[in-house]
Amino acid sequence: MSNALTMAGRCLRLSARSPEALLTALLLPVLLMLVFVYLFGGAVSIGTRYVNYVAPGVLLLCAVTGASTTAVTVCQDMAGGIIDRFRSLDVPGTAVLSGHVVASLLRNLASTVLVAAVAVGIGFRPHASAGHVAAALGVLLFFVAAVSWLAAAFGLLVRAPEAANSAMMFLMFFCYASSAFVPVRTLPTWLRGFAGHQPATPVTETVRGLLLASSNSGAVPLGSALAWCAGIMAVSVALSAILFRRRTAA
Repeated sequence: MSNALTMAGRCLRLSARSPEALLTALLLPVLLMLVFVYLFGGAVSIGTRYVNYVAPGVLLLCAVTGASTTAVTVCQDMAGGIIDRFRSLDVPGTAVLSGHVVASLLRNLASTVLVAAVAVGIGFRPHASAGHVAAALGVLLFFVAAVSWLAAAFGLLVRAPEAANSAMMFLMFFCYASSAFVPVRTLPTWLRGFAGHQPATPVTETVRGLLLASSNSGAVPLGSALAWCAGIMAVSVALSAILFRRRTAA
């Protein structure tokens, strides 16, 4: 654990030394929310204020945006030779990868706070108790951890940081083809099945239902969201361990 925290501190220092990438990761979700609320919100009729509907979806998009940074930094470590130095110091690969994931969680927590503050400033009004807010944050961070481990696996799989960044962009499609920005029922018929049976939709609906204190308990698919996050994390951790051993095999 101490090694993982040390590696997390290293990753955060590297992020601080690249302010352009850090600002992009922090500000891009905010800009996307402003675009959706002010440019498209007037054209979307969902029976409630659009900012209340879209804010949880943008919080989910923060996780995917931040995960691309994790994929790039893992790939840079593998390509730059620093891993060999860590191995000579008897630092296990799990600590190195866990450090990247912990750093991703902290970066995404900062991004989430920023997005939530801007959302409240433009009219987002959650109707939830402190317990529901904490539960929504817990689900969101669980999703961030799962996606960050998946990003670490992508970073180990590809050879160039640019490829790692591009490979993660396809995950944004899962956010757009879900209930994050419009209800699933408004999507084309051929797309509804996919949108309703992929991880972004139950996670978004869970966070939205908890923050807005949905009176319909069936509208909060907590079990499905947790199952998707646990499944993604289990597969990603196992895949990361296998790929790390292959990349560092003498």
